[in-house]
Amino acid sequence: MHLSLLLAAALASTPGAPAARPAAAPAIAWEDWSEGAFARAAREHRFVLLDLGAGWCHWCHVMEETTYRDAEVVRLIGAHYVAVHVDQDTRPDLANRYEDYGWPATVVFDGGGQELVRMQGYIPPPRMRALLKAVVDDPTPGPSVTGGPGAAAGVPGPVSATLREELAKLDVDRYDGENGGWGFVHKYLDADSVEHALRRAAAGDAAALRRAQETLDKQLQLFDPVWGGVYQYSDSGIWSNPHFEKIMSVQADNLRLYAMAYAQWKKPEHLRAAREVHRYLRTFLRSPEGAFYASQDADLVPGEHAAPFFALGDAERRARGIPRVDRSLYARENGWAARALAEMFAATGDAQAKDDALIAARWLIARRRLPGGGFAHGDHDTGGPYLADSAAAARAFLALHVATGEREWLDQAEDAARFIDRTFRRQGAAGYVTAAGGGRYDAPRPQREENVLVGRLAVQLQRLTGRAAYGAMAARALEYLSVPEVARRFSTASVLLLLDEAAPAGAAAATSAGPATR
Repeated sequence: MHLSLLLAAALASTPGAPAARPAAAPAIAWEDWSEGAFARAAREHRFVLLDLGAGWCHWCHVMEETTYRDAEVVRLIGAHYVAVHVDQDTRPDLANRYEDYGWPATVVFDGGGQELVRMQGYIPPPRMRALLKAVVDDPTPGPSVTGGPGAAAGVPGPVSATLREELAKLDVDRYDGENGGWGFVHKYLDADSVEHALRRAAAGDAAALRRAQETLDKQLQLFDPVWGGVYQYSDSGIWSNPHFEKIMSVQADNLRLYAMAYAQWKKPEHLRAAREVHRYLRTFLRSPEGAFYASQDADLVPGEHAAPFFALGDAERRARGIPRVDRSLYARENGWAARALAEMFAATGDAQAKDDALIAARWLIARRRLPGGGFAHGDHDTGGPYLADSAAAARAFLALHVATGEREWLDQAEDAARFIDRTFRRQGAAGYVTAAGGGRYDAPRPQREENVLVGRLAVQLQRLTGRAAYGAMAARALEYLSVPEVARRFSTASVLLLLDEAAPAGAAAATSAGPATR
């Protein structure tokens, strides 16, 4: 039977709920992602099974505690597979490649590196057994590969007026008019959509005003009322079913957007929200030297749903323990935090936010800066440097320059931008790729949101310095983003923000509410 039929039968015949924890089985011999893992698979006529997860992810823990402890799953992997585990926070390039499939994401390759299967989310033991057997019986690419998201197929060029109108319509159509927020399954604050709506509202768009205010009001349900900070999202199309992990991207986006909303409307609840995120960052995610950790786990006990725990008060929680904090110190996450804090200071005058932003930025320069102006991801990068780290750091420096008027931060941002253009540009190709490294099995590709970030960074630098080289950088990023298959992806607001900022000053004033950062 063809692999696609075997998988379809397996998925139809097994439930999606987690199985009971099985009896102990021999441990799987996980390896790191490497060319050596693929060489071994080819030499031993095996397949490569990639488990791409996150240390903060509840369903990743459930899969570790059930599926990968199942005796038959362990036997099949040991007999036919090279098992590779990657924490996606450590490898932004792999995370970007499989962001549509996780977390956890499960990808199966043959020994030559060809993808055979991509699976999204938790896979119960019966489904995993069926998957592993199906690949062995018929190692041809399944429907998740042949019919899944792939590389952009269009031809890069200028963003047409027709495409821009389509992106604006998609942004409106993807708003949930009944429950609020952009998107209909997961509920969360989509930062680009809210920022774009804030700009449209400032320009007099009443519908955008309603969407922005409604989303900000609904999002308050995802704030932890005890410790502060924001849970990642709520599922099932409602705002009251949260996933309890607290990751830096979510904290930074909420801090920044509530500060921006307060600057625009002066609502006390928006200032309180920004301060609650800041309180959480200082209490749980700030290291002794003032840099910021990556995340806090969704679970107190790995694999056990934490709703009863997060319903408790402070003393009761602490008596039981504190969910694990990932104390990794990444440049990307510290750039996100420093930018958000700088923008909070600009919007509110909060001196503590300014001081925390400055300390994190100086830590970035002291501990993560590379020769030539770019930034390493962590202490021991295996596939970098990565575009996301240098772009996040540069945007933080620009936010500090705007907030403080100090020239040193503009100089740092320019150094990082020049590093990006030298390191992540590929001759004859549109856009910027996600990593400078990469090999046969992880050759770097461009990623949409990173090209938006580079484009917005370059536009702001051009306006601040008048240097044409930054205009060329923005044009290169926009060339990649002009491919309809790329631009139409959720959320189109990110591309619309860049288009507004890249327009001539007079044209931009008609559709946006100000410069790239406040």
